[in-house]
Amino acid sequence: MNAFSPKAVAARLGPQLMGASDSACSTDIAVGVGLKDKRVQLEGFERNLRPAGVLVPLVAHEDGVTVLLTQRADHLPDHPGEVSFPGGAVEPCDQDAVAAALREAEEEVGMPQSHVTILGALEQRATISDYRVTPVVGLVTQFTPRLQADEVADVFEVPLSFIFDKSNHELRDRSPTNQKRREFYAIPYGERFIWGFTARILVRLSELWIIGKKDG
Repeated sequence: MNAFSPKAVAARLGPQLMGASDSACSTDIAVGVGLKDKRVQLEGFERNLRPAGVLVPLVAHEDGVTVLLTQRADHLPDHPGEVSFPGGAVEPCDQDAVAAALREAEEEVGMPQSHVTILGALEQRATISDYRVTPVVGLVTQFTPRLQADEVADVFEVPLSFIFDKSNHELRDRSPTNQKRREFYAIPYGERFIWGFTARILVRLSELWIIGKKDG
C-alpha cells in the first residue's frame, strides 16, 4: 500500500494527534482557559494572545496526499506575502478554534466544510502577531479552490512525501550580528519558500509521522 495514501496517512497520523476540541498547549506554554475566551494570558508571556485556529489541509489524491497552502496577499498587515495555512481568529460565531479554522478555510479558499474529516490537532502555539493558534489537521477530499482575493494571492499543494522528508527541512539563523541566536525552520519548494510558523507546524507533523511508524 502507498505509504502516503489517504487511508495510510489517516491511520498513521490520527492516533498521534490530540482531540481537536481539546484546549491543548505546547510543552513550553501553559494555558488554563477555554478556546472561546477572546483575550487570554499565557504563562511566561507578558502580552495577551487572541485564540485562533488554522486548518492543516491534507488533500486526498489517488497517487498520494498533499498539503494545501496559501500565499497571503501582499497588502495584509500581518505576514504579508508569506506562505500560510487557511485560518484566523476565533470569532463570536465560532464554537471553538476548530470551527474557526473550518470557517476561514471555506471563506479564504472555498473549501467546503463537508469535504473535511478532522483527524485531530497539534499543540497550541503563540505567534509573534499575538495569537494563540490551534493547528487543526484535516483530511480533505478534492475541491475546486475559490480564492478570497483580498486575503489570498494564490494557493498551491506540496506532496506530503516531500514535507516529511527530513532532508528538505532547513534550520536557518536570522540573528542580528553579535546577538542571541534566533533560528527558524524553512522548507523551500521550487519557487515557494515555506518558513516560520507554517514550516514549524509541518516539521512537527513530520515528527509525529516518524513516531507513528515506530508505534505501528
